[in-house]
Parts: sequence; structure tokens; C-alpha cells
Amino acid sequence: MTPADIREVRIGVDIGGTFTDVALEQGRGPGRTTTVTKTLTTHDAPDRGVVLGVAEVLRSAGIEPTQVTTLVYGTTLATNLLIERKGAPVGLVTTEGFRDTLAIRNESRYEQYDLNIDLPEPLVPRRLRIPIPERINVKGEVLVELDEGALRRAADIFRQAEVQSVAIGFLHSYINNDHECRAREILAPLLAEVEISISSEVSPEMREYERISTTCANAYVQPLISRHLTRLEAELRRIGLACPLFLMLSGGGITTLDTARRFPVRLVESGPAGGAIFAGHIARQLDLSEVVSYDMGGTTAKLCLIDDGMPQTSRSFEVARIYRFMKGSGLPLRIPVIEMVEIGAGGGSIASVDALGRIAVGPHSAGSDPGPAAYGRGGREPTVTDADVVLGRIDPQNFAGGSMTLDQAAAEVALVGAVGSHLDLDASASALGVSEMVDENMANAARVHAIESGETIEARTLIAFGGAAPLHAARIGEKLNMDRVIIPPGAGVGSALGFLRAPVAYEVTRSYYQRLSDLNALACNELLEEMRREAHIVVEPGAVGRPLVETRLAYMRYVGQGHEVGVELPVKIEATRLDDSTPGVLREAFLDSYNRLYERSIPDLDVEILSWVLVISTEPDAVEGDDSGVGLNELDLGSLSSGVPAPTASRLLVDSASGETVSAPVYDRAELESGAVLQGPCVVVETDTATVITSRYSATVHPLGHLVLESSQ
Repeated sequence: MTPADIREVRIGVDIGGTFTDVALEQGRGPGRTTTVTKTLTTHDAPDRGVVLGVAEVLRSAGIEPTQVTTLVYGTTLATNLLIERKGAPVGLVTTEGFRDTLAIRNESRYEQYDLNIDLPEPLVPRRLRIPIPERINVKGEVLVELDEGALRRAADIFRQAEVQSVAIGFLHSYINNDHECRAREILAPLLAEVEISISSEVSPEMREYERISTTCANAYVQPLISRHLTRLEAELRRIGLACPLFLMLSGGGITTLDTARRFPVRLVESGPAGGAIFAGHIARQLDLSEVVSYDMGGTTAKLCLIDDGMPQTSRSFEVARIYRFMKGSGLPLRIPVIEMVEIGAGGGSIASVDALGRIAVGPHSAGSDPGPAAYGRGGREPTVTDADVVLGRIDPQNFAGGSMTLDQAAAEVALVGAVGSHLDLDASASALGVSEMVDENMANAARVHAIESGETIEARTLIAFGGAAPLHAARIGEKLNMDRVIIPPGAGVGSALGFLRAPVAYEVTRSYYQRLSDLNALACNELLEEMRREAHIVVEPGAVGRPLVETRLAYMRYVGQGHEVGVELPVKIEATRLDDSTPGVLREAFLDSYNRLYERSIPDLDVEILSWVLVISTEPDAVEGDDSGVGLNELDLGSLSSGVPAPTASRLLVDSASGETVSAPVYDRAELESGAVLQGPCVVVETDTATVITSRYSATVHPLGHLVLESSQ
């Protein structure tokens, strides 16, 4: 493809805990070409790793920087700042009498009977939580005027404490934010170098603990993320990229750099969100209605349930859970997210033996520096990657496309020292124990997540991606009794590719209490119109003339209940506005959703609306499978069979099910033709990962390049 033929050149970049993944696509649709690369994440200056990766992928593709039309970037940096408590010093201004909301939380306990329960410390210490006399009631009426003198005294305290960021969260500001806006006007000139976040913009919803917690988290990461994004933009411009720079959001859409700087808390989990978008694209491509995505990188592994090509979503998320990943033990964030379960089980996760003599894996990770023992960069503790090297799943001479040579002897020493010496196991048995433990942890997390969502896991198709997932996917499929596992092309950089499939999108949420028996349709219309304008301002610069789709939801419940049900508004803005007939229509929509979840309804009880959500997004990209007969439900893979190809090599591989060492054929994925059939046990290698096919599965190469593993049992 010559430069004259290229209509679009798009780059996706995903910073992970160990590797920074970069994917470059030329063109769109079936004719596009893809070039990928991986570089070690540079934790001291993440933008340096991004620039190195972008420069390398441009060189490999033969593309000039000026030809790039779009760059989409996602990162877990915001997540890591919250988990590791490495954010900026932050202060909080709040309503007098509510200074300790962050410490009191919502009084729920994740361990009901533990007298010594351990809860995460608030991001803002008490001495920097400054109460201000003011009060607005639930109707938005001012009961106590804002004390501007107290705000100026607060500014003096913040200057002396050298805070870099301030969060403002007053009671009921979601319905009337006049006091918050005025407080920002007063503090901004007094704290010229300080970032200011107000809760009515970050999270304009009722429930003051979650709202203020989210605002403090936004303020906590804002200075560092803002500086990082500014440096990144400057570095990319320095090497010649003049294209727009977009950021991946945790809810599955992409947004502009300015919006990301204002609301960096929405970048939490942006990398994993890209992976879920990637899996959803493949599910639509192959016409699969029930899928579970499995994303395993260097630090964590993530699972997401995907129905009809759309990942499950949520309006809340907990970060930095401190007790066995239990709900309620972390910091709550009220932001739109793709719902997934995440555990500390990646390639860099450290293995050990606990006090009860059991092999434990994670959540701590060796990262990229020093990294696993096999990296030869000073790491001494054994990791999952070390186990995979010893088990024969990774070729030490051809890791990361040959860019790194691994030290198998160092991996064996680390495994025997930390695991084998405690359990009287040799290096191979130690490695198998570590691998089985991490696979069982992941399989168990998948079972629990499916049960909590009211789903069954066995009937789904597993789509695996991330640098480490193809090494473990078949074994996890066995543990979950799944008949089909798919390893897509470019699996090693799946999240980066997912960024290039994501729509430009923005979600606006507002709390506005209404009862269906007394619905104020005029006020609701005005609210939705205001939300629409806000979303359009964010989306239109990145949409560049592409058609936009609007989705509206109301979060409803029976009067007196404590939790809401999301109901998509059946009244479309193109057809009509909310009017006198709307209460009846909304009630029917609510009953349908409520019955689907709880299989019952409550007669003669009024329904109330607490929050309204409006999403504006570009239309999803068309998939290559549209009208081309490549859906797995219609396609007879057996009819495609082109026979068993000749292997390029063989290697000793430890079979997970039996523990025996077998001689397994090795295939180069780039040389496999459509219809090629591979019988496990075998290994398929490619530039950025390798796929281990166990004896239970045979694999067929799909016409679109996917490896489709199907159970022979």
C-alpha cells in the first residue's frame, strides 16, 4: 500500500503494568493492514515508552509521522495512582457538619462480624477537609448563604499545606451548584497553581459519600495526569505527529484531551475497557450472542460478560480494594464503566507459599522493572511468566518478537527458591503448581462473576487476548467446561486494537427526583436538553461529521426501595418529547426491566426516578463479518479444512492436565492458511504472544484469521 492509497492511519496505545502496546492500522474494513509492537513500560516517565513504541511501529510500517490521522491512548496510570496512593496532596471544601463523610463512608461493612475490619484511608486527611458554613436543601433552595470569608481562610490553609489540588463537594449540589461554582470563583485566583474539581461537574448525583469520594479521586490524580498528558502531547508533536489525540474512557468511548484533563477519574480502567470493546467487536463479527472476554496482561487479568456484542456496563466502580477483592473494601467511584472482574493475576504476578503451605499468586507484580526473574533485570522473585518459561509455553529465545532473550535457568532458580524448597518440588512441578493456581483463580473469578450477573459461564465462548492470555486460555476453558475458545489476530495487543474500534462517546448523568404519579414533563425535557448540549460539546470535535446516536436512561425504583433499575427511555427524541402520556409508558418499561431482574412486580406502588443518563456517541464501526457468512453459527469449520500443516519446530511442553512432558509441534501463525487444523497439544507462535492448545482442543484457522479452539470432548 503506497502513501497515496492510505485514507486513514490510526494508532492505538495502551500502557500496561509491564508492557506498552502499540497498534497501527492503515485504512478501514477488510482491506486494512495492521502493524503492532510492544515496549517495556517506562514507569518513571510513561510518555517516554509511548514515544518509543510509536516511533518503532511507524518505522516497521514504513509510515511518516505526518501521515497519522488519529492516535487513541489508554492507560491504567490513574488506577495505579489510586492503588499505590501516589497522587497529589489534595484538600477538600465541604458543607459544615459533613467534614467526616469520607471517613464515615456509608456505614456498610464488607465483613459483617469482623470487629477489626480494615477500611481504606480517605484520600484527604482530616486536617485538609475544611468545613464551610453553607446549606442547600434537597429541593435546591438556599437555607444558609455561602460564607465567603471561610473560603478565603481555607485557601490560606491549603497554601500552607502546599496542596496541588482541591475538591469542592457541598450537600445537594447536584440539584443546585451555585455555591460550588462560587467557591471555585473565589479559590481559583487565591490558589493560582492549584487544580480545582467540583462535585456537580465530576459526579452530579445524589448520595453524598460516593459523590464526594469520586470528586476527591478526580482531584487526587488530576495534577499528575494533567502533567503527563501535557508532556505526552508535546513529545508526540516533537516527533512529527500533528493528528488529534484522543483518550479512552472507562465507559467504552473515547474523548478529547481537554475533557480527559478535566475529568481524569474517567480514565480509571481505560485500558481494560479497550479490551472489552475489542472482544465485543469480534463477537459481532462472528455473530456470537454470549461471550466472555479474558484479558491477561503483565499485572492483572480481567473478565467481562458480553451479550449481543455489547459489554455489560455500570455507573459505579470500586478501586483499590484492600481485602481479597471484596466489594465494599475499596474506594467507590460514581463513573460510567464497563463492568468487569479484575484480579491480580498477570504475567508479572509474584508467586510464593503462604503460612498454610499453599501456593499463592499475586496480587503484587514484578512489573517491567525489575520484572520476572527470567528477564535478567534484577528480579529475584518467581512470577507467572517464569512458570510459563519453565513449562515450555514461552520460547526464551523468541520472546516479544525476538526483542528479548529470557533466562530459563534464572526462572528455575527463583521458582525452586520461593516455592519448590518449601513444598519439596522441582522446578517443573513448582511451575505447574503456580500455573494451575493462577488458572484456577481466574476460572473461579469467572464463575462468581457470572453467578452474580445471573448468567451461566459454560455456554459462553471465551475470547482471549493480552500478552499472557493465549498461554492460559485453553486451560481455563477446560476448567470452565467451555466448548469454544477464540484467539483473535493481534491478541497480544488486544486493548490497543480495541481503542481503534471504540466510538467517540460521552455520558452525562444528573440526579433529578420525580415520581411517575406527579411527573413534571416540562422540567424533565429541559434537563435532558441541557444534558444533550453538554454531551454534544464534548463529542462533536472528535466525531468529525460522523452520525451520532443518542441513548437515554432513567434509573427507577419503587418508592421506599434502596436501589434503582436502569430503564432505557422508550420515548425517542426524534419522535416526540416527554409528554402527558409518558408516565404510563415509563411505568411499563420499568415493570419489564424489574420483572426481568426479579421475576415479580409490586402492584399499586408508585415508582420514582432518581437519576437520568444521556449518552451521545458515534455509530460503531461496521464489522468485517457483516453479510459475509463468517459467523460461527452459520459457518461449518469442518468444510474449510485444508489439512494439518507442517510444524516449523517442536518443543518440550508440560501438559497441565497430566503433568507429563510431551514433545509438542510448534506452528508460526503468520504461515497458517485459512482452514488449517491443529490438534493439541501444540503451540502457535506470533510476534506478540503464543497460543498453547491443550490435548482437549483442536484449532481451526477462521477465514478472518481467528484461531477457533473447539473441544473434542
